[in-house]
Amino acid sequence: MRVDIWSDVVCPWCYVGKARFDRALATFAHRDEVQVRFHSYELNPTLPRGRSESLLAALARKFSDVPADEIEGMEHRVADAARDEGLAYRSDRRNGNTFDLHRLLHLAGEAGRQAESVTALNQAHFGAGRDVFDHDIAVEVCTSAGLAPAEVRRVLTDDDYTERVFVIDRTLAVTGARPADLFARTLDQAWARRAQRVA
Repeated sequence: MRVDIWSDVVCPWCYVGKARFDRALATFAHRDEVQVRFHSYELNPTLPRGRSESLLAALARKFSDVPADEIEGMEHRVADAARDEGLAYRSDRRNGNTFDLHRLLHLAGEAGRQAESVTALNQAHFGAGRDVFDHDIAVEVCTSAGLAPAEVRRVLTDDDYTERVFVIDRTLAVTGARPADLFARTLDQAWARRAQRVA
């Protein structure tokens, strides 16, 4: 069975959702027969590539009509959700255009290291507050996930890929950072439908 996940590596709810999905998958009886594929969803496609800025400054600009305390409250809610999942989470991180990071994830998919690369980028960005928009840091992080540094640098100097929601076995969709038990039920439903198609 194939699970397709549309995600952005700098989306905090995607980070939380991935942790919940991973927890559900770990308990799924047929987990060894599940192939997970990540697809690109750009949270901020209009931001200039190759630059980053403070997250709070970016949020203040994006939600200019929202009071600063409400913006901080939104950030605190997602931080609490991340910590409830046992995830490291820093609010002093950078924000930027993720087009280049998505291209690296497609490279990682071809190399069989996509899940590891998503995790490494998430941990570097949210957990360590590293500026993953800096190409040197992106190379270092993706190399730690098992990609060849020369290949990572090559991808960063040309252009490729882009796509977009969680879709399970091409039939059932789950959007957002839903609870792990919802992911588990959806996996069971998809497996049952698949078994009926095969029978």
